[in-house]
Amino acid sequence: MATASLSAATDVVVPGSADEAIAAFGDGDDVLVVGGGTIVVPEMTYGRLRPGKALMLARTGLDGIERNGSRTTVGAATPLEELTGLPAPLGPCAANVADVEIRSQATVGGNICAGEGHEAPRGDLQGAFLALGATVRSAGEGGIVEEPLEEFLPKRRHRLLLSVSYDEPAAGAFAGLDRPHTHDYTALAVSGARATDGTLRLAATGAGWWGVRLPSAEAAADDPVAAGEAALSDVDPQDDALASAWYRAKVLPVLVRTVLDELKGAA
Repeated sequence: MATASLSAATDVVVPGSADEAIAAFGDGDDVLVVGGGTIVVPEMTYGRLRPGKALMLARTGLDGIERNGSRTTVGAATPLEELTGLPAPLGPCAANVADVEIRSQATVGGNICAGEGHEAPRGDLQGAFLALGATVRSAGEGGIVEEPLEEFLPKRRHRLLLSVSYDEPAAGAFAGLDRPHTHDYTALAVSGARATDGTLRLAATGAGWWGVRLPSAEAAADDPVAAGEAALSDVDPQDDALASAWYRAKVLPVLVRTVLDELKGAA
């Protein structure tokens, strides 16, 4: 399936290690990174992506979940299905993505680095990892760097994501807009996490071009109703095939309140 679609690329590279992948990626110019292919292969099939080079990550060893004390590191090529048993917000967020067939093929890196969708939001995991205060390791121009996910997201198309790491939270919660016809896509979702030092972080997906922190809602977290309304100042909802910006603005405060109530209940 992928081979026929990838013929649109002039050069298909299948590195056998992470180092080979980094070398092949170079500065990322005209390179399309292919993890599970669930997003980019259809885009190539329909002619919306025409890269000069397709970089396949399946054999690079950039998969797996490692724990070192309270620190968890997830490889970029790890299938989403492997995350579904993890604590909230990450586990429930991953389980909310499509179905088991898609989750078994789609990768963490592909999801985090997904570009804006033509008909629906993408990057479901961005919100959960933002709520967890995750950092990412990536390669590209300037070599390998580690930085907060917030700083990586705007340049995600120009870097090769290697792994994402976070500290296990004291409590986590996830709430998504659940509508029957959107079961394959997340129209809107809110993730929350409370760190062991009491710091609370909130983030949303489907409320802008990519996952965003909700600092105004965090500042008002002691009052879930006020926090829900405050979250509206942190987002830029859009109209698409799944929901209107108006509808998202109506639902976002409800999801924020739900997440804060769950976090309070976990105290």
